Formats: sequence, structure tokens, C-alpha cells
Amino acid sequence: MAFPTKWIERQFDFDFPAALYPQLLERLRGTPARLEDRVSRLSRKILVLRRGEAWSIQENAGHLLDLEPLLAGRLDDYEARLPALRAADMSNRKTYEASHNDSDIGEILTAFRNARADIVSVLERWAPEIYTRSALHPRLKKPMRACDVMYFHAEHDDHHLAVISGLIRAFTSAE
Repeated sequence: MAFPTKWIERQFDFDFPAALYPQLLERLRGTPARLEDRVSRLSRKILVLRRGEAWSIQENAGHLLDLEPLLAGRLDDYEARLPALRAADMSNRKTYEASHNDSDIGEILTAFRNARADIVSVLERWAPEIYTRSALHPRLKKPMRACDVMYFHAEHDDHHLAVISGLIRAFTSAE
């Protein structure tokens, strides 16, 4: 079974109108529910099972939680009108050190839902012109509007949801 393209290999074109920010906000708002729908009925055995060195389903869920401070910080960067966005830790050290497989999936899901609700709350308060503010993305080396970062992050959510779905199919068909 083929897995999605590696996140680091993805290329992005941000040629959509900033006026699409309400739809992007809904994608971000909906991720916790979609994640819960995918994982809440899985056994702990399936949740923590790894395929080689790749993250487990639960570690992928934990990774989404681990990146919420980055998104919140980037929103702060736009509010502060910084010329460049803060960089992500591309080694994913936080996820590797978090030992998400030792946690309860319910705690991960609740923490993610709460963190994402905080981000959505910030975005809902923004005036429409903030969504058009631009700053340099450090890895992509291209300017990104705030609405582009929303799209980028929603795509990252979907990337990990697709990985989780692939693992669910692989592990549950083997049972």
C-alpha cells in the first residue's frame, strides 16, 4: 500500500484568494472531530502499533498536538507584522521525545481539541485584512499570507489523517 507523499517533499502554490479564509477556518476547526472519528474506537494495540520505524497512529495524533504551538506562534508573528515566520523543528524532536504511545489516546485527543479551539478563537477574532498579511516561510523560502499558513496547516492535518487512515487499513485488515 502506498503512503502519501512525504510532507517535506510537498510543494505548494498559494494562488487562491484570501477571501477563502472562512473555508480554511472550517477545515482547521474540523480536524479534531475528524481525528477523533478515525481513532476513538481503535484498540490500544492498534493505536500504538508501528510499521518499522514510522510513527504509530497514536504518535501521528500526538504529532498534530505537538505542532499546535507552532501554528499559534505563527499567528502571533502575523499579528506582530514580523517579516518572517518562526521556523518549525524539522527533526520533530518534540514528537520523538513525547512518548505519545505511553499516553492515553483520550488525553491526546482532548488536548488537541482544546489547543485547536484556542487557535480557532484567535482566527475568528481577526479582521479580514489580517488574513492577507504576508511573511516569509523559513523552509519554503517564499512569502505566505496568513490564509496561506492556514491552508498549509490544514494540509498538514490532512496529511497525517491520511497516514492514520492508511495505518488503520493496514493493521485492521491483518487482524
